Amino acid sequence: MTDHPMNPDTKAKLEQVSVATLATALYKRGLRHQVIQDVRPLSQKGRNMVGPAFTLRYMPAREDRNQLVEFRNPDHPQRKAIETCPPGHVMVMDSRKSARAASAGDILITRLMVRGGAGVVTDGGFRDAMNIAQLDMPAYHSRPSSPTNLTTNEAIDINVPIGCGDAPVFPGDIVVGDDDSVIIIPAHLADEIADEAVEMTAYEDFALEQVQNGETIIGLYPATKEENLEKFAAWRKANNR
Repeated sequence: MTDHPMNPDTKAKLEQVSVATLATALYKRGLRHQVIQDVRPLSQKGRNMVGPAFTLRYMPAREDRNQLVEFRNPDHPQRKAIETCPPGHVMVMDSRKSARAASAGDILITRLMVRGGAGVVTDGGFRDAMNIAQLDMPAYHSRPSSPTNLTTNEAIDINVPIGCGDAPVFPGDIVVGDDDSVIIIPAHLADEIADEAVEMTAYEDFALEQVQNGETIIGLYPATKEENLEKFAAWRKANNR
C-alpha cells in the first residue's frame, strides 16, 4: 500500500494555488481529464485540501451480499478503509457516480478525521452531510444521500486504481481540492506542477490587480506585450513574490 508522506515543499506550494491553475498546468502536458466532475465541497474551508490518494472502490450491490449484518464484519472494506487510510492522505471513493446510496456517514468520516485524514472525496453522496460539513476536515461529494451504501453499492476494493467523477485516480496520486473543486495530479508530475502553478499564480494575481485598475486583458492575459512582463517583474519585487 502507498503510505509515503508527501514532499513537504510540494505540499506547501499546492496549498497556495487554485484547482483551475493546476488544471491549466496539466492541460499544457496533454492531461485534460484530471478534474473530478460533479463533486463540490460540503462547506467552504478557505484553504486547500492536499494529500496523496488512498482509494476505495464500490461496485453494484448484489442483494444477498449486502444485508445490514455485513457491517458487523470487522473486515468490511468500507470500515477497513476508514481504519487503514494513512494520516495525511485523502480518501477518494469511486461510488460509480451514484448518490442513490451514501458512500459513508458522519461517524465514519469523523473517525477518518480523528485518524489524521487530510480529506475525503466521493463521486457519490454522504449521509448526515450537514454534520460532515461542520467538520474541520474538507469533504467533497455530489449531493447529500441518506440511504446506506448497502442499498445499491458494495465496497469491494481498497487502494486500487479507480475512476472518480471520470478522473483516473491511482493510489499515491496527489489530490488537491479548493473551495470550487478537486483535481488529481499524477504522482510523478506533482513537484514540477507545483512549481509551475506557483509561478502561474503570481502572474494571475498581478494580472487581476491590473484589470481591477482598469487595464485591458489584451496583451496582459496572456502576456504578449513586453511592457507587461516588465511591470510584472517590478510587481514581484515590490510584493516579494
